[in-house]
Amino acid sequence: MELAPSASRNKVQMQSDLTDQEAVKQANQRFYEAFGALDLSGMDAAWDNSERSLCVHPGWQPLVGWSRIRESWQAILDNATLMHFNIQYINLVVAGDCAWVTCVENITSVLQGRADNFGVLATNIFVRSAPGWRMIVHHASPRF
Repeated sequence: MELAPSASRNKVQMQSDLTDQEAVKQANQRFYEAFGALDLSGMDAAWDNSERSLCVHPGWQPLVGWSRIRESWQAILDNATLMHFNIQYINLVVAGDCAWVTCVENITSVLQGRADNFGVLATNIFVRSAPGWRMIVHHASPRF
């Protein structure tokens, strides 16, 4: 059975969307793997290293531009001895060259020798670039 031209186009588009969704899912996972491994070079690879990037850590003012964001990650990772993530309630949307992931981050951490468990609501926005999908926005808010 042959598909009508429009049905064929829709099938190709759906396959492309599934591929993009999987690529964004992997990009999101790379971010959490770098964070959990306390790996700054992994953060460099996960992020869009431009002045367009934005990061809001829980309780912080917004940071704009990769150099400021990178400094914040350096400080966080330097003061942590453990970061373990259990990511839940993942919602992923791809719209052209932009994608976003919303989720709940359940975090176990040891920062400056103090253990803590807490939850964060996160929105991660990705853009398609030559090397692949890169995070351009990470916004995390405390979960009450």
